[in-house]
Amino acid sequence: MAVNLLGLDIGTTGCKALIFDSDGALLAKASREYAVSFPRPQWAEQDMEAVWRLAQEAIREALAAAGVKEIAAIALSVHGEAVTPVDGAGRPLRPTILGMDTRTGAQNDYLRERFGGEALFQRTGMPIHTINTLPKLLWIRQNEPEIWQTAEKFLLVEDFLIHKLTGQAVISDCLASRTQLFNLTQGDWDEEILSDLGLDPARLAQIRPAGAPAGTLKPELASDFGLLRPPLVVTGGHDQACGALGVGSTTPGIASVSTGTAEVVELALASPNVSQPLYQGNLSVYRHVVPGLFLAMTLNHSGGLSLRWLRDTFCEPQIAQAAQTGADAYDLMVSGAPAGPTGLLVLPHFSGSGTPTFDTQSKAAILGLTFSHDRPALAKAFLEGLTYELRLNLDLLRAGGAQIDVLRAIGGGAKSKLWLQLKADMTGIPVVAPKITEAAGFGAALLAGVGAGVFLSAAQAANRFLQLTETYLPDPARQAAYERLYQLYRQVYPAVAPISHQLS
Repeated sequence: MAVNLLGLDIGTTGCKALIFDSDGALLAKASREYAVSFPRPQWAEQDMEAVWRLAQEAIREALAAAGVKEIAAIALSVHGEAVTPVDGAGRPLRPTILGMDTRTGAQNDYLRERFGGEALFQRTGMPIHTINTLPKLLWIRQNEPEIWQTAEKFLLVEDFLIHKLTGQAVISDCLASRTQLFNLTQGDWDEEILSDLGLDPARLAQIRPAGAPAGTLKPELASDFGLLRPPLVVTGGHDQACGALGVGSTTPGIASVSTGTAEVVELALASPNVSQPLYQGNLSVYRHVVPGLFLAMTLNHSGGLSLRWLRDTFCEPQIAQAAQTGADAYDLMVSGAPAGPTGLLVLPHFSGSGTPTFDTQSKAAILGLTFSHDRPALAKAFLEGLTYELRLNLDLLRAGGAQIDVLRAIGGGAKSKLWLQLKADMTGIPVVAPKITEAAGFGAALLAGVGAGVFLSAAQAANRFLQLTETYLPDPARQAAYERLYQLYRQVYPAVAPISHQLS
């Protein structure tokens, strides 16, 4: 008899509650959006109590829509790095400092001098960057000493919400390993880093493996949600790792490519690869939600956001046509584009660059424009530019000794057959689009099932339910044509960076 599982997917700007049964079927889902505040330049904060209230609303709505009165377990898929100081009752003492917050430049300078960038990467798997939790804690200690002294604990999103659900502050080893406070090989909070920070590990959440029981839902919450009895609450993990699980990235060599606002690659590794190429490319390496595996993560900030900018700025006719016909505006934008390479090189650094350069001052550029190019060609050139960036990161992973056998595409970008074929042609790697559309929430639900004893392992469950659609194989002729242009593309950033750095 099938039992029900709840995956709670907490993103930066919204959350989803998804009810699955133990046969992998999505029974119902509900979502809510919430705000990010930018009170000062470089600051990005959030009211975590508001997130909690809206997450409860989504849970109630999803359960009601599914007609479900019993669930076996709940697990969370969450965005990483954000930190919240809380009092003894778990109430925030200040707004949450989000991962996108970039106020910690001075703190990163200290970490670079104190530990050394490469040494810190080899210990924690995280390159020095403003996204990390460690420099955010340093900032609080230096700039808000009263909060630093009075906070009972410093919690990330998963452990904050697990505390709300159960009264216990518990975090998955997956999410803990995104903080730069976690020793990647020892599998626990790093004693030397915490000692330097002046932070007792008791002021952080207790670490448990992903898919492990964290507690039981508070009875009053179970009643409020309309449940007959309190279910188990289970550790989940970082949203990208849960998404990788959801598409079956459960053995080395299988990479997931998630294309939404940003584009993220998650490659499963058998061991923590903290090699020189990955360090130089600013990649992060952390624990997978699949026991014994690790993930290498690349990031392109612009991703789908650059395509949205192109659509909204230059493609009003396509937007109107899409509204009238129900067609996809992005498909209309590239309709009529040349079958092969456009001959254009688009550097898609609209909000700086992601990996491998992590240059916040880099700007976008378009090279090769002539009067013969039209709007469809330009739209396709944007797809090519984003895929050149993908290739840069995949080459970096391979230079570090990683094996990449297949790319499994998820997110909004996976809806475009043209783009999926481009990715195959330009990387030389087969691309597959799994049928699942809610990969992160599904991955969390699978972990809930592991914790409740419904599944023997997360990997086994993911592969059991995995449904693949079309496979896109590299076309040899197009691959050769793009290879020549890729070698030119590699020269674009070094050539234009000195100029773009001088532009305001």
